[in-house]
Amino acid sequence: MKCERETENLTFINLLDVGEIYSRLLDHRPVIQGEIRYFVKEFEEKRGLRELRVLENLKNTIFETNEHVLPKCEQAMHDNLNEAFKRLQAANDMFRRLQEREHEERKLQADKLMAREEKRIAHWEEFMKEQENKQAEVDEEHRKAMERLKEQYSEMEKELAKYVSF
Repeated sequence: MKCERETENLTFINLLDVGEIYSRLLDHRPVIQGEIRYFVKEFEEKRGLRELRVLENLKNTIFETNEHVLPKCEQAMHDNLNEAFKRLQAANDMFRRLQEREHEERKLQADKLMAREEKRIAHWEEFMKEQENKQAEVDEEHRKAMERLKEQYSEMEKELAKYVSF
């Protein structure tokens, strides 16, 4: 009995030892859960602090932009836009003067062209009158030549008539 008891005790101790050995060697859940809790706690704290730092930096950047950068940009933009507007007005005035000169030049060219056209028409009319006069002269010469030929033929007929009567 004593042996049985000792065997039972040893078995019980062995079971305890095996359970303890198992829990120490193979069951890491308690340690892992503690590590996970620690990691989550650290992560949340660091993340919270990091987000606070990011938000604080963002707030400072926005404040700096609103107080200093934005007014400088507005002033620079205003100055540059005024300068650009003045240059555009000057360019617009130059273009308008150029257009006026071009318009005047075109009008002058059109007037010259119209004067040349009128001169050409006058020359043409004069040429046509000249041609009509020459035609009249040629017609008159032709009529006179025809009359002379008629007289000459009638004289020849008279002469011929004299000889035919023989």
